[in-house]
Amino acid sequence: MKGNIFIKRPVMAISISILILAIGLISLFTLPVEQYPDIAPPTVHVSATYTGADANAVMNSVIMPLEESINGVENMMYMTSTATNAGSATIEVYFKQGTNPDMAAVNVQNRVTKAQGLLPAEVTRIGVSTQKRQTSFLQIDALVSTDGRFDKTFLGNYLDINVIPRIKRIEGVGDVMELGDTYSMRIWLNPERMAQYGLVPSDVTAVLGEQNIEAPTGSLGENSKNVFQYTMKYRGRLKSVEEFQNIVVRAQEDVAKVELGTLSYGFDSQMDGKPAVTFMIYQVAGSNATEVNERIAAELEKMKEELPTGMEFITMMSSNDFLFASIYNVVETLIVAIILVILVVYFFLQDFKSTLIPSISIIVSLIGTFACLTAAGFTINILTLFALVLAIGTVVDDAIVVVEAVQAKFDAGYTSSYQATKDAMGDVTMAVISCTCVFLSLIHI
Repeated sequence: MKGNIFIKRPVMAISISILILAIGLISLFTLPVEQYPDIAPPTVHVSATYTGADANAVMNSVIMPLEESINGVENMMYMTSTATNAGSATIEVYFKQGTNPDMAAVNVQNRVTKAQGLLPAEVTRIGVSTQKRQTSFLQIDALVSTDGRFDKTFLGNYLDINVIPRIKRIEGVGDVMELGDTYSMRIWLNPERMAQYGLVPSDVTAVLGEQNIEAPTGSLGENSKNVFQYTMKYRGRLKSVEEFQNIVVRAQEDVAKVELGTLSYGFDSQMDGKPAVTFMIYQVAGSNATEVNERIAAELEKMKEELPTGMEFITMMSSNDFLFASIYNVVETLIVAIILVILVVYFFLQDFKSTLIPSISIIVSLIGTFACLTAAGFTINILTLFALVLAIGTVVDDAIVVVEAVQAKFDAGYTSSYQATKDAMGDVTMAVISCTCVFLSLIHI
């Protein structure tokens, strides 16, 4: 048999085993680690805001036109939508496994563009965003004012300007959701005074549109004999509370109260009784969660040095916590299984050499498997480690079968270890292969 080459050349067999160990160890330290294999379908997130509308109005005027346009996009499996009484609309579009997330986002954006004309003007003015991201998040972090000198609005504004853009630039980050709001100019209308003057909210918005604008003002002296040509400058949009208060609606005063507040009042968060703003970081399909979390942690460490005195980042939850806890339990099970197998084999065989052979085969086979994982494009996750635990039984059974077969030849009167091993392998080789194939088929089922 050709397989006898390993029996005739034991040094070559040992060298091959050492080579398998070396390649397996290299693969072990280079394989990416994640909690589960990459089986989640690519997802595209579409969001829009219809300010002041209830959930029913958002569903009828925003979500339905978008769904009709997006439906049937290439490689789409299904989609889900959500409308809230705060005027927000979200659509999650799920694609077949293996779909390019970038192309999926482009295709969805093209469909959204077609539906723009069917949406209310208030929605198109704010804009409809399309992003590729997974529904599960990587981390939940918080920016906390440790001494209370900063309020939640200031923290949200700092996050929006200085933190979130840098996190979004990290490779593997799909989106960052801030559970808070930045500064916004709030105009609180006085219903009694407006009714007294015969005004409606649209009168105020019309005046805002006329006086709070960025407009080209042209130039002077373009087609004249003057030496100089002057470009006129306009102050542009209003910036301070006083400027908004001085907007003229009618000749009367006190139509509304103007203040610098927040964009919305739907969020309120604290950390240990101190002002804080939390933000959730989402993952891009196909990225390695562990590596992305490490990049995020490194970037937050850099930004900590730039934070004003009295601010601090706190990581409330990271997917790595569940990942390493789960993998630790599986690795512990793996080690216990190896020890128990060695003890059981020694207990029944009552021979150190006979026990050493299955023990070495377990180590060589398991470590060498990591090279196969690298070649197959797999990762170290709970499922692959669990498969290794199950494979221990097959490796030990095959080794014991070979040892017992050789021992049977010695009991039959063989005196040459080479001849006993050669004949034993000729008897059990096909049986070992058959048992292994049956075991693999059972795992697959």
